Amino acid sequence: MPVRKAAVAGQFYSDDAEALEKYFEKEFNQITIAPNDKKVRAIIVPHAGYVYSGRTAAWGFATLREKNIYKNVFILGSSHIAAFDGATVFHGSAFETPLGSAEINAEITGILQQNNIFKFPQQYQIEDHVLEVEIPFLQYILEPGFKIIPITIGTKSSYALNKIAETLKPYFTEENLFVISTDLSHYPSYSDAVKADSTVVQSILSGNPETFDSVVRSNENSGIQNYRTAICGYSAVYVLMSIAGSSQGFAYEKLKYSNSGDISGDFDRVVGYAAVAVRASDKKEIDETNDTFAISENDKIIMFEIARGSIESRLSGVTYSLPDSLSKILNEKCGVFVTLHLNDKLRGCIGTFRQDRELSRNIQEMATAAAFNDPRFDPLSKEEYKNIDLEISVLTPMQKIDSVKQIVLGKHGIYIKRGNMAGTFLPQVATETGWTLEEFLGHCCRDKAGIGWDGWKDEDTEIFIYEAIILTENKD
Repeated sequence: MPVRKAAVAGQFYSDDAEALEKYFEKEFNQITIAPNDKKVRAIIVPHAGYVYSGRTAAWGFATLREKNIYKNVFILGSSHIAAFDGATVFHGSAFETPLGSAEINAEITGILQQNNIFKFPQQYQIEDHVLEVEIPFLQYILEPGFKIIPITIGTKSSYALNKIAETLKPYFTEENLFVISTDLSHYPSYSDAVKADSTVVQSILSGNPETFDSVVRSNENSGIQNYRTAICGYSAVYVLMSIAGSSQGFAYEKLKYSNSGDISGDFDRVVGYAAVAVRASDKKEIDETNDTFAISENDKIIMFEIARGSIESRLSGVTYSLPDSLSKILNEKCGVFVTLHLNDKLRGCIGTFRQDRELSRNIQEMATAAAFNDPRFDPLSKEEYKNIDLEISVLTPMQKIDSVKQIVLGKHGIYIKRGNMAGTFLPQVATETGWTLEEFLGHCCRDKAGIGWDGWKDEDTEIFIYEAIILTENKD
């Protein structure tokens, strides 16, 4: 069986074994990570030259120091060589690096290649650095005896990615490790990278692949100068998030962020890097409600017709009436927020948690309120309306929590109440700002509820969480 020779040793990392050992010893000795009784199931790490991203990558691999016995390591990356409609698996005997041979589990690669989605030529892996640069880290940090399964993905098709995730999911067990190889933004300015990368990382921490996809698409359409891509390993990260799922007891932990400007001193064009670990979660399970809020494409179209019809009614003075026949979801009694953007800037946002009135009626009222009654803005004009973008966030029922550890940033919105003082943040606020959990809570308490930065710590304060199904308008 073929051996995949080291292709970028001497370029992306040292081709001298002794020098590599000394490099790893120095980097790992500088990293302290608190002990955790939950074994790491996956890490997301960068793949640039070690001089640029090696330290950030080391933070991801450092989580493996304590519980470092794995049977198999699945290494996933997105192809830098070619685009193709699936994945390629290297079905050989080993990957060679200056630290020796990393044995391939030919039994598993053989099984995967029987599936059409994995049948693309393994030649695509020969010159690509995307998987190779992670292997010396594994050879240094893990106990010997593990085998690797090298997988490179050539597509962003959600259909293909879901098929890949479905095939790999049975292997996502405690005895196996998944290593996801990706860098972040290419090639905005330093300050733009920090902001954009923060939103992408927060979307990953949500554990929700739909949230991740939405943020990536939003970033890449935001007009950031020289912003070629939000995350070059999009497909590999999406597959991991689809495998782990958004509600199956896994927690994502941000370990380190940097970008190439930190090393090169060039702040005009940078590449971003992050290290994230995925473990089994200690979070108390919260009832999942999204399954009962299935929204079809036709439902979505009608929701935006209601929102726009209501705004246009006020602008024109012509009465608007709800459609006579509405689907189940539009007759559900649940809350909603309607948000208006003008030239990518907030132009109004009003919502309600009322659960004694149908969603259709709540959309009708909140759309009008967001356009004409948001105290932060003047009433919407006819001229502004021509360029308005709408967003509708359907809210699932609120659930009271007994620990802020139950909050998943990017997934849960919060409603904080003490006496007659209350405030809320939608889930996407954490994603858009890049706030930590404490900042998310603090800003809500101080800026929304008016009970002070540490108000959430008061024993008389009640905290509720909910989810928001975020809908954006199709204008094609």
